[in-house]
Amino acid sequence: MAAATSGAVLNGLGSSFLRGARRSQAFLAGAARVDGGGAIAGTRKLVVAAAVQPKKSWIPGVRGGGNLIDPDWLDGTLPGDYGFDPLGLGKDPAFLKWYREAELIHGRWAMAAVVGIFVGQAWSGIPWFEAGAAPGAVAPFSFGSLLGTQLLLMGWVESKRWVDFFNPESQSVEWATPWSRTAENFSNSTGEQGYPGGKFFDPLGFAGTLNNGEYIPDTEKLERLKLAEIKHARLAMVAMLIFYFEAGQGKTPLGALGL
Repeated sequence: MAAATSGAVLNGLGSSFLRGARRSQAFLAGAARVDGGGAIAGTRKLVVAAAVQPKKSWIPGVRGGGNLIDPDWLDGTLPGDYGFDPLGLGKDPAFLKWYREAELIHGRWAMAAVVGIFVGQAWSGIPWFEAGAAPGAVAPFSFGSLLGTQLLLMGWVESKRWVDFFNPESQSVEWATPWSRTAENFSNSTGEQGYPGGKFFDPLGFAGTLNNGEYIPDTEKLERLKLAEIKHARLAMVAMLIFYFEAGQGKTPLGALGL
Protein backbone atom coordinates (compact mmCIF):
# COMPACT_ATOMS: atom_id res chain seq x y z
CA MET A 1 0.00 0.00 0.00
CA ALA A 2 2.79 2.43 0.93
CA ALA A 3 4.67 1.57 -2.25
CA ALA A 4 1.57 2.19 -4.36
CA THR A 5 0.98 5.54 -2.68
CA SER A 6 4.63 6.56 -3.16
CA GLY A 7 4.37 5.60 -6.82
CA ALA A 8 1.26 7.72 -7.22
CA VAL A 9 3.03 10.70 -5.65
CA LEU A 10 6.02 10.31 -7.94
CA ASN A 11 3.76 9.99 -10.96
CA GLY A 12 1.98 13.15 -9.89
CA LEU A 13 5.26 15.02 -9.60
CA GLY A 14 6.20 13.90 -13.10
CA SER A 15 2.89 14.99 -14.63
CA SER A 16 2.48 17.48 -17.44
CA PHE A 17 1.36 19.97 -14.77
CA LEU A 18 4.98 20.24 -13.64
CA ARG A 19 6.76 19.32 -16.86
CA GLY A 20 4.89 21.53 -19.28
CA ALA A 21 7.34 24.40 -19.10
CA ARG A 22 10.35 22.18 -19.76
CA ARG A 23 8.73 20.84 -22.91
CA SER A 24 7.95 24.38 -24.02
CA GLN A 25 11.53 25.47 -23.40
CA ALA A 26 12.84 22.52 -25.39
CA PHE A 27 10.46 23.35 -28.24
CA LEU A 28 11.58 26.99 -28.24
CA ALA A 29 15.24 25.99 -28.25
CA GLY A 30 14.65 23.57 -31.14
CA ALA A 31 12.72 26.15 -33.11
CA ALA A 32 15.46 28.71 -32.61
CA ARG A 33 18.01 26.32 -34.19
CA VAL A 34 15.98 25.82 -37.37
CA ASP A 35 17.55 27.45 -40.43
CA GLY A 36 15.94 27.88 -43.79
CA GLY A 37 13.17 29.80 -45.48
CA GLY A 38 9.47 29.73 -45.96
CA ALA A 39 7.04 28.87 -43.19
CA ILE A 40 9.69 27.32 -40.94
CA ALA A 41 11.73 30.51 -40.80
CA GLY A 42 8.62 32.55 -40.10
CA THR A 43 7.70 30.19 -37.28
CA ARG A 44 11.18 30.49 -35.83
CA LYS A 45 10.96 34.28 -35.69
CA LEU A 46 7.49 34.19 -34.15
CA VAL A 47 8.42 31.67 -31.46
CA VAL A 48 11.64 33.43 -30.49
CA ALA A 49 9.79 36.72 -30.16
CA ALA A 50 7.31 35.08 -27.80
CA ALA A 51 10.14 33.51 -25.81
CA VAL A 52 11.82 36.79 -24.93
CA GLN A 53 8.60 38.49 -23.85
CA PRO A 54 8.98 39.34 -20.14
CA LYS A 55 6.66 37.70 -17.63
CA LYS A 56 4.39 39.88 -15.52
CA SER A 57 5.77 40.71 -12.10
CA TRP A 58 4.04 41.09 -8.74
CA ILE A 59 5.91 44.39 -8.27
CA PRO A 60 4.45 47.02 -10.63
CA GLY A 61 6.94 48.36 -13.13
CA VAL A 62 9.58 45.69 -12.40
CA ARG A 63 10.20 43.07 -15.09
CA GLY A 64 12.81 40.69 -13.77
CA GLY A 65 15.93 40.02 -11.82
CA GLY A 66 16.67 37.44 -9.15
CA ASN A 67 14.51 35.01 -7.24
CA LEU A 68 12.74 37.79 -5.34
CA ILE A 69 11.11 39.13 -8.51
CA ASP A 70 11.13 36.12 -10.83
CA PRO A 71 11.91 32.83 -9.03
CA ASP A 72 13.26 30.01 -11.17
CA TRP A 73 10.73 27.53 -9.74
CA LEU A 74 7.76 29.62 -10.91
CA ASP A 75 7.68 29.17 -14.66
CA GLY A 76 4.31 30.74 -15.48
CA THR A 77 2.36 27.49 -15.90
CA LEU A 78 0.20 28.14 -12.81
CA PRO A 79 -2.81 30.44 -13.28
CA GLY A 80 -2.12 33.82 -11.70
CA ASP A 81 1.65 33.27 -11.48
CA TYR A 82 3.32 36.67 -11.09
CA GLY A 83 6.53 35.43 -9.51
CA PHE A 84 5.48 36.05 -5.90
CA ASP A 85 7.31 33.67 -3.57
CA PRO A 86 9.77 35.79 -1.51
CA LEU A 87 10.10 33.04 1.15
CA GLY A 88 10.86 30.31 -1.38
CA LEU A 89 8.01 28.08 -0.21
CA GLY A 90 7.49 26.61 -3.67
CA LYS A 91 11.04 25.49 -4.43
CA ASP A 92 10.00 21.87 -3.95
CA PRO A 93 7.54 20.90 -6.75
CA ALA A 94 5.52 18.75 -4.35
CA PHE A 95 5.11 21.61 -1.89
CA LEU A 96 4.33 24.02 -4.72
CA LYS A 97 1.47 21.79 -5.85
CA TRP A 98 0.18 21.47 -2.29
CA TYR A 99 0.40 25.22 -1.59
CA ARG A 100 -1.51 25.98 -4.79
CA GLU A 101 -4.31 23.62 -3.77
CA ALA A 102 -4.36 25.15 -0.28
CA GLU A 103 -4.54 28.65 -1.77
CA LEU A 104 -7.42 27.59 -3.98
CA ILE A 105 -9.41 26.00 -1.14
CA HIS A 106 -8.85 28.91 1.26
CA GLY A 107 -9.72 31.39 -1.48
CA ARG A 108 -13.01 29.64 -2.21
CA TRP A 109 -13.94 29.67 1.48
CA ALA A 110 -13.02 33.36 1.67
CA MET A 111 -15.19 34.24 -1.33
CA ALA A 112 -18.15 32.43 0.24
CA ALA A 113 -17.47 34.16 3.59
CA VAL A 114 -17.31 37.66 2.09
CA VAL A 115 -20.66 37.19 0.36
CA GLY A 116 -22.16 35.70 3.54
CA ILE A 117 -20.95 38.59 5.70
CA PHE A 118 -22.42 41.26 3.44
CA VAL A 119 -25.71 39.46 2.78
CA GLY A 120 -26.13 38.36 6.41
CA GLN A 121 -25.70 41.82 7.88
CA ALA A 122 -27.78 43.49 5.16
CA TRP A 123 -30.59 41.01 5.88
CA SER A 124 -30.49 40.93 9.69
CA GLY A 125 -28.67 44.11 10.65
CA ILE A 126 -26.46 42.08 13.03
CA PRO A 127 -22.64 42.35 12.70
CA TRP A 128 -21.13 39.12 11.43
CA PHE A 129 -18.92 38.67 14.50
CA GLU A 130 -21.97 38.91 16.80
CA ALA A 131 -24.42 36.87 14.75
CA GLY A 132 -23.98 33.62 16.69
CA ALA A 133 -24.66 35.29 20.06
CA ALA A 134 -27.62 37.38 18.90
CA PRO A 135 -30.90 36.64 20.77
CA GLY A 136 -32.75 36.03 17.53
CA ALA A 137 -30.12 33.68 16.09
CA VAL A 138 -31.44 30.32 14.95
CA ALA A 139 -29.57 27.80 17.07
CA PRO A 140 -31.45 24.48 17.32
CA PHE A 141 -28.30 22.71 18.51
CA SER A 142 -25.95 23.26 21.38
CA PHE A 143 -22.46 24.55 20.63
CA GLY A 144 -20.94 21.17 21.47
CA SER A 145 -23.28 19.31 19.11
CA LEU A 146 -22.65 21.80 16.32
CA LEU A 147 -18.86 21.64 16.79
CA GLY A 148 -18.83 17.83 16.93
CA THR A 149 -20.96 17.53 13.80
CA GLN A 150 -18.79 19.99 11.91
CA LEU A 151 -15.58 18.23 12.91
CA LEU A 152 -17.04 14.89 11.87
CA LEU A 153 -18.35 16.01 8.49
CA MET A 154 -15.45 18.33 7.63
CA GLY A 155 -12.96 15.74 8.84
CA TRP A 156 -14.48 13.16 6.51
CA VAL A 157 -14.45 15.50 3.50
CA GLU A 158 -10.94 16.83 4.18
CA SER A 159 -9.51 13.35 4.73
CA LYS A 160 -10.90 12.32 1.33
CA ARG A 161 -9.36 15.40 -0.27
CA TRP A 162 -6.01 14.58 1.38
CA VAL A 163 -6.07 11.01 0.07
CA ASP A 164 -7.12 12.16 -3.40
CA PHE A 165 -4.23 14.63 -3.50
CA PHE A 166 -1.67 11.81 -3.17
CA ASN A 167 -3.68 9.26 -5.15
CA PRO A 168 -5.69 11.23 -7.75
CA GLU A 169 -9.22 10.05 -8.54
CA SER A 170 -9.03 7.33 -5.89
CA GLN A 171 -12.02 8.91 -4.17
CA SER A 172 -14.31 8.98 -7.19
CA VAL A 173 -15.36 5.34 -6.86
CA GLU A 174 -18.92 4.46 -5.86
CA TRP A 175 -18.18 3.44 -2.28
CA ALA A 176 -16.57 6.82 -1.64
CA THR A 177 -19.68 8.71 -2.73
CA PRO A 178 -22.57 6.79 -1.16
CA TRP A 179 -25.10 9.52 -1.99
CA SER A 180 -24.66 8.87 -5.72
CA ARG A 181 -25.62 5.76 -7.65
CA THR A 182 -22.63 6.24 -9.88
CA ALA A 183 -19.23 7.87 -9.48
CA GLU A 184 -19.48 9.44 -12.93
CA ASN A 185 -20.87 12.74 -11.62
CA PHE A 186 -18.05 13.05 -9.08
CA SER A 187 -15.07 11.96 -11.17
CA ASN A 188 -12.42 14.48 -12.16
CA SER A 189 -13.81 15.27 -15.59
CA THR A 190 -11.23 17.96 -16.36
CA GLY A 191 -8.31 15.71 -15.44
CA GLU A 192 -6.91 18.39 -13.11
CA GLN A 193 -6.94 18.31 -9.33
CA GLY A 194 -8.90 21.12 -7.77
CA TYR A 195 -11.05 21.54 -10.89
CA PRO A 196 -13.38 18.54 -11.04
CA GLY A 197 -15.96 19.95 -13.45
CA GLY A 198 -18.45 17.38 -14.68
CA LYS A 199 -22.24 17.30 -14.40
CA PHE A 200 -22.23 17.86 -10.65
CA PHE A 201 -19.53 20.54 -10.23
CA ASP A 202 -20.23 22.40 -13.48
CA PRO A 203 -24.00 22.00 -14.01
CA LEU A 204 -24.28 25.27 -15.98
CA GLY A 205 -21.47 24.31 -18.36
CA PHE A 206 -19.21 27.30 -17.73
CA ALA A 207 -16.09 25.27 -18.52
CA GLY A 208 -17.49 22.49 -20.66
CA THR A 209 -20.47 21.12 -22.54
CA LEU A 210 -22.75 18.12 -22.30
CA ASN A 211 -22.79 15.94 -25.40
CA ASN A 212 -25.20 12.99 -25.25
CA GLY A 213 -24.94 12.97 -21.49
CA GLU A 214 -21.12 13.10 -21.52
CA TYR A 215 -19.33 16.12 -20.03
CA ILE A 216 -16.64 17.49 -22.37
CA PRO A 217 -14.35 20.13 -20.81
CA ASP A 218 -13.42 23.24 -22.80
CA THR A 219 -9.72 23.84 -22.12
CA GLU A 220 -9.70 27.45 -23.28
CA LYS A 221 -12.68 28.42 -21.12
CA LEU A 222 -11.28 26.52 -18.16
CA GLU A 223 -7.94 28.36 -18.32
CA ARG A 224 -9.68 31.75 -18.36
CA LEU A 225 -11.90 30.77 -15.43
CA LYS A 226 -8.95 29.44 -13.41
CA LEU A 227 -7.17 32.78 -13.75
CA ALA A 228 -10.32 34.75 -12.87
CA GLU A 229 -11.02 32.50 -9.88
CA ILE A 230 -7.55 32.74 -8.33
CA LYS A 231 -7.60 36.54 -8.69
CA HIS A 232 -10.99 36.79 -6.98
CA ALA A 233 -9.87 34.28 -4.34
CA ARG A 234 -6.83 36.38 -3.43
CA LEU A 235 -8.93 39.53 -3.21
CA ALA A 236 -11.41 37.73 -0.96
CA MET A 237 -8.65 36.52 1.38
CA VAL A 238 -7.28 40.06 1.67
CA ALA A 239 -10.83 41.30 2.29
CA MET A 240 -11.34 38.78 5.09
CA LEU A 241 -8.09 39.91 6.71
CA ILE A 242 -9.39 43.49 6.65
CA PHE A 243 -12.73 42.33 8.09
CA TYR A 244 -10.90 40.74 11.03
CA PHE A 245 -9.02 43.97 11.77
CA GLU A 246 -12.27 45.92 11.54
CA ALA A 247 -14.00 43.48 13.89
CA GLY A 248 -11.25 44.04 16.45
CA GLN A 249 -12.26 47.70 16.45
CA GLY A 250 -15.96 46.89 16.63
CA LYS A 251 -16.56 47.88 13.01
CA THR A 252 -18.28 46.05 10.17
CA PRO A 253 -17.65 46.10 6.40
CA LEU A 254 -21.00 47.77 5.73
CA GLY A 255 -20.33 50.29 8.49
CA ALA A 256 -16.91 51.10 7.04
CA LEU A 257 -18.64 51.76 3.71
CA GLY A 258 -21.17 54.03 5.39
CA LEU A 259 -24.08 51.68 4.67
